[in-house]
Parts: sequence; structure tokens; C-alpha cells
Amino acid sequence: MGKVDILISEVGPRDGLQSITNIMPTAAKKQWISALAAAGIREIEVGSFVPASVLPQLADTAEIVAHGLTIEGLQIAVLVPNLRGAENAIASGAHKISIPLSVSETHSLRNVKRTHAQMLEEIARIAELVNSQPAHKRPHFEVGLSTAFGCSLEGPVSESLVVQLAEASLKAGCHEVGLSDTTGSANPAQLRRLIDKVWSAVGRDKLTGVHLHNTRGQGLANALAAIDMGITTVDASMGGIGGCPAAPGASGNIVTEDLVFMVEAMGLKTGVNFNALCAARELFAAAMPNTELYGFTPMSGLPKGMEIN
Repeated sequence: MGKVDILISEVGPRDGLQSITNIMPTAAKKQWISALAAAGIREIEVGSFVPASVLPQLADTAEIVAHGLTIEGLQIAVLVPNLRGAENAIASGAHKISIPLSVSETHSLRNVKRTHAQMLEEIARIAELVNSQPAHKRPHFEVGLSTAFGCSLEGPVSESLVVQLAEASLKAGCHEVGLSDTTGSANPAQLRRLIDKVWSAVGRDKLTGVHLHNTRGQGLANALAAIDMGITTVDASMGGIGGCPAAPGASGNIVTEDLVFMVEAMGLKTGVNFNALCAARELFAAAMPNTELYGFTPMSGLPKGMEIN
């Protein structure tokens, strides 16, 4: 594989599908993930280890992880809500596990039914579990600071609290924190400011990725601001599908296809083949025909004379 300047982490199979009522057949999901990997996507969040009663759309996560592990060079990420989920994720062999820690405690109680203090205790227990694994089986453990830019339940959130929770999460034992614009409230100036504050507190190597939603049309602008700051991993979702069931009004993620175009047009490498990416989009559309897909670039095509491969 060639050098990649910006790692695009595809979260459609988790964040996207959890917000769609219809359940994508497991066989089709495997084909989709294989097609994404074949297009050059190097990290995919393939699901979440939550009870099937809560998210039946992701009930097949263990099977999807097993499939993903057969694809050479693909980094398999999963989301977990608690220690039990982490136990299942580690047993599955996932390379990366993420747990959401909502800066808005109201959102945290609705999303994972835990306060900040309870979540930090859970993070410490998961870190202990991760560290007890043999080195070659030890997953990368990230805490995603959800609602870091605003909450549709509480309103504005304190930037100092974001920093405090980042410090507390790392002290509890996670490897890295990420900033998540769960409700699509962020603007580029705010994002630059918060990245700088977190970096000043914990170091640049402890925050390398952002998770952005496009609720108010600021997704790509925020992605550009993050990249300009030096962020190297940006989450995105094919067709812009996604949202957060626990955050009223939160719409989909930034569109993978548009993000690939923007990054490559700036002369940075994603490692993604655009035509193959569009083929993966078509595969998804055929399997989920009632799902609305977004994105300007897949509809208009690349500018004349431009290739992304």
C-alpha cells in the first residue's frame, strides 16, 4: 500500500446503519465492506457491540468483524458502550475499540445510561482489560468525546470540560481521545480552538482524529479546518448516512465520497480509488434501496481530466 496523508475512517457500517430502520442483510453488509476495502479504505468501523434489542441493525457485528479480519491490510474498528461490549470486541479480534464519553451528561445518560464519573470508571476497567491482553492481541483503545461542540439536549458545552474529560480519559488508561461533533453544531473556528486546547493539555499524539456530522452543512469546512491544523484521521460515511438516535435532530456524517475528492484535489493522498468507491456506493444502494444517499461528487463526477486512484 502507498503512503496516505489523511486516513479516512469509514463509519457507515456502524454510525450509518444504526440510524436506518431497515436492517441490511449480513451477506450484503459483507459485500459492501469488501468493496470499500477494495476501493482503498483502510479503516472501517464495522459495527457496535450493543445488545441486539437496542440496535438490531448491528446484531451481526461479531460475524462482520470475522469477515473483515479476512481482508488483508484492513483495520477493523468497533464501538462499545461498556465493559461487556469491550469484552465481546476483544474476543472478536477487532483491532480498535472506541467508547463514547459524552461531554453533555444529559446525552450520556440517554445514550449509555451513565454519568461522567461512571463512564470514567468504565473506561478504567476497559483499559485494564485491554492491557491484560497479549501485546499482539491488544486493540487500540480510543475514547470519543461526543457532543464536544454542542448538544441538542443541553445546548452549548464547556470547552474546559472537554479538555478535563480528555485528560481524565487518558489518566483512566485509554490510548487516545477523539473529538466528535455528534449534533453537527461545530464551526471551523470553534474546531480549531478546541483541537489546540486539547493538544496543549494532552499532547498532539493523543488526539489525531475527528468525527464530524453535517447537520448544518459545515462538515467539509470543519474537516478542512481539522486537516489544516494537522489532524490525520477523519471519520466519514458513504453517502452521508448516519446520525445519533440519542441526539434529536442529528443528521448524517460527512460524505466519504466528497471528502475523498476534497482531500485528493488539495494534493493529499487518501489511498482511495474514486471509481471503486462509487461502485461500493452502488452496491449499498442496491442492497438498501429505500435509503437516501447524499453527496455532490458521486452525482456530478470528477472534473474533466482528474483521476483519483
